[in-house]
Amino acid sequence: MPRIIKHPEQRRGEILDCAQALFLQHGYDNASLNDVIAAAGLSKGAFYHYFASKEALLESLAERFAQHALTQIERMDTSDLDALSRLNAFLARGRQNKMENAEIAWGLFEALFKPENFILFHRVTAATSALVAPVLADLIRRGVEDGTFKTFDPEGVADMMMQLSTATHDMVVRALAASTARQLDDAINAFDQRIKLYEIALDRILGLPDGSVRMAEPGYMRALFMARTQSGKRRATKKQQTSRRS
Repeated sequence: MPRIIKHPEQRRGEILDCAQALFLQHGYDNASLNDVIAAAGLSKGAFYHYFASKEALLESLAERFAQHALTQIERMDTSDLDALSRLNAFLARGRQNKMENAEIAWGLFEALFKPENFILFHRVTAATSALVAPVLADLIRRGVEDGTFKTFDPEGVADMMMQLSTATHDMVVRALAASTARQLDDAINAFDQRIKLYEIALDRILGLPDGSVRMAEPGYMRALFMARTQSGKRRATKKQQTSRRS
């Protein structure tokens, strides 16, 4: 029987699919690289042709996640919107995508908020920023050209927006560590308050009235954490069902 030769991108996608399934089932920290290699049906040598490490797998999964979100955003018809409305629509669609894919996002990336994975967190966010920042910069540049925004450095503002979105890392860590409803409420309220500050900063950098740019609406982080809770319950149920069958 002739050996089937697969295109490198197809094989790479299959490896990512195997890694994603294992990370979602067992958690990133609990699924070993050998598990991924076995599930993908590859030798170690063949695997390392595509990915240098387990960390590189998670980076690539984050890139794929971000690229999917960008594709969904680019399908929006914003031709009739002004520059500020286009920017807010871009940000809102990004939040909507996170909500729609919250179970996958928490399953894959929650491990990034553990102290031992702090360096990996920055590697993953850098990979995501490399995709998203140029799109933001283009939106801001067009707003400068039509007089909506006032800034001499659209790329710098885009980079700043990406950095602000990762600057809430410690607040997410605090929320994840909450052991009581009160602690979770305090962490989420602190997150909402900080986002308000970032929004005002961006408004002033872009020469806009306060309240113009919307990075997140009230209740967004709470909704994400509710989705995390529901996702955790479903994963626990699946594990129990698997244990009973075995």
